Amino acid sequence: MTDTHDPLTSRAQTISEALPYMQRYDGRTVVVKYGGNAMGDQALSRAFARNVALMKQSGINPVVVHGGGPQIGRMLDKLGIESTFKAGLRVTDDATIEVVEMVLAGSINKDIVAAINAEGGRAIGICGKGGGMVTARKLTRTVADTDSSIEQVLDLGYVGEPTVVRREVIDILAESAIIPVIAPVALGEDGKTYNVNADTFAGAIAGALTAKRLMFLTDVPGVLDRSGALIEDLTIAEARRLIAEGTISGGMIPKVETCIEAIEQGVEGVVILNGKIPHAVLIELFTEGGAGTLFVP
Repeated sequence: MTDTHDPLTSRAQTISEALPYMQRYDGRTVVVKYGGNAMGDQALSRAFARNVALMKQSGINPVVVHGGGPQIGRMLDKLGIESTFKAGLRVTDDATIEVVEMVLAGSINKDIVAAINAEGGRAIGICGKGGGMVTARKLTRTVADTDSSIEQVLDLGYVGEPTVVRREVIDILAESAIIPVIAPVALGEDGKTYNVNADTFAGAIAGALTAKRLMFLTDVPGVLDRSGALIEDLTIAEARRLIAEGTISGGMIPKVETCIEAIEQGVEGVVILNGKIPHAVLIELFTEGGAGTLFVP
């Protein structure tokens, strides 16, 4: 009789359970948005890098898009550059955009690349400006004044939103053994450099690639119901209903809206999951239960 508690037997069972999922993703593109808050722990960073390397080795084409808001804030403080905020949003002026590009396309990007390479992968760092990959336009926000309720347009400086994604560069890398690690900095229609929200940027990349999965690594388990329990699956219609009734609120709203937009652009499934769980990416991809909230059409 086989001892199911034997370590070798348990390992074989894990592999056999994962195999059908590995076949499902073979040759397909998975875009992973790696958030600034998920980068803080060194052990988790190594686990993430190992997961990405294993994805490529198992036949998946991973594309990493990263943020870096906390790191940008620390560098601005270090350089003595004071940030201006409008309606809670940071204004990206000339001095700030230089720091944004330096941190996102520089130190953070290169650190992630180095970590993936150290775990057996072959990663290369690029940003949306490379090869004209992403073109952006200036983003404006309209908010209502709290006293008068009169709407006003906020000028956030060099904050952009993607208008065009050219996938040629990523396609060339996907055909090789190289893993693209992309910083959300893009060239504007006006020739200026723009900082793009990393969630929005990842959604645009995943849509252009018609990705099998788009994964948002966050610091929360996923979308929660009113009792605090994880909602494992959501359709677009269900997600919109939860926003309308207030179950999805606050900072989760724009993230869920990005998930909806990605689905509408042709992404097969979008997942919000906790990036602070070791190997969360592999658990989501290769196990029956997954590790977060999956959005489907």
